[in-house]
Amino acid sequence: MLGDWRARVRRAAVDTAVGVVIALGTMASLALFLTTTYFVILFIIGIGAVALPIVTKAVRRLCNASRRTAGRSGVRVDIPYQPEPQEFEKDIVGWMRRCKWILTDPATWRDLLWLLLNTVVGMIGFLPAALLYYVLEGLAVAGGLWKPILGANGTGRWYAGITVHNWPTAGVAALLAGCVFLAWLWVSPLTLKAHAYFTRFLLGPTERTLLASRVRHLAETRSGALDTQAAELRRIERDLHDGAQARLVGLGMTLGAVDRHMEDNSDEARRLLRDARASSVLALRELRDLVRGIHPPVLAERGLADALRALGIASPLPVEVTVDIPGELPAPVESAMYFSVSELLTNALKHAEADRVDIVVRQEHGVLSARVTDDGRGGAVLGAGSGLEGIRRRLAAFDGTMDISSPPGGPTVTKMEMPCALSSPKTSSS
Repeated sequence: MLGDWRARVRRAAVDTAVGVVIALGTMASLALFLTTTYFVILFIIGIGAVALPIVTKAVRRLCNASRRTAGRSGVRVDIPYQPEPQEFEKDIVGWMRRCKWILTDPATWRDLLWLLLNTVVGMIGFLPAALLYYVLEGLAVAGGLWKPILGANGTGRWYAGITVHNWPTAGVAALLAGCVFLAWLWVSPLTLKAHAYFTRFLLGPTERTLLASRVRHLAETRSGALDTQAAELRRIERDLHDGAQARLVGLGMTLGAVDRHMEDNSDEARRLLRDARASSVLALRELRDLVRGIHPPVLAERGLADALRALGIASPLPVEVTVDIPGELPAPVESAMYFSVSELLTNALKHAEADRVDIVVRQEHGVLSARVTDDGRGGAVLGAGSGLEGIRRRLAAFDGTMDISSPPGGPTVTKMEMPCALSSPKTSSS
């Protein structure tokens, strides 16, 4: 109970400090609004193309800070800006194109409206601080401050509707200060949440922006899925050409040699038949490995949980696998998560020089999540051309995300999430 009160007081104190920052930020809002409006007007009349992008960058930085503050209050505000086109030229034409990109983005004008209105709305951030000050003032008056005031003016000190001129009225003032303290605990988070909803209303993406963002995302993931599929087909073709196909060609040549030596050299024919048998066994093994790389049989027959456990058992590293999936997943989702975890396990073995890997996979609230942790040397970077980028693109095809934390020296923690509903509840303990 005492711990809960401490947590609430600590949270209210932090909210009060944040509220003061929000209130002080109204001055920056006003300054940026006036400055941006000035340079927009200059651009319209033919000048100001150089300064406008610089000022806009400061505006967006302040707006993004307000979005993050709103997220701290539990109100998520996504960034609605249109993606920046390819690299602009360094000459005046490039600056003009950059200004056109800025001014044709509806979020720019919503930012300006927020800056203007925030100069007034942001002042509510002072409310928690004012209440806290009033609490401290009441405690100070109740603690004896009324005495010198009474001696100076002969009427005592007014506080919360009463005049404190003796110890009984001081006790009432202390009680009222306690009530204001409770109001401060209640009002502080609500004040920030109210400002957060105001921020989301103006700085959040509109339905049109969300639709455009969704279209861009689908186009990017479609392109990524096609690239991944093409790369997978090239890998299968390469493995068939260099592996099983070459062995089958060799097998055919060996059988031809057997036919030539069948009558005149039976011992050589038997030796060649033994070689042909060994070659056929290797070809069959490579075909099985190839099929397993396309879609492991254990994944198709037993599901993601047992497939990941089998992956951990087959790994030379000690792998701890924890899976909590209370039902059956769609096969494409299982496959995407399986191969993503498999590639992370391979990276931990080949590149991270890890001694141990922990895999935790859960499905809850309509989201399939996985966390892969290794104790390797760290330094993994998510970027173009890396295997991690391939995993990200694989997950993006299912609206999935990947986040990696890999400081130098390790550990490397990779979190993956995919929105996914269970196709049916689990009916067995396997």
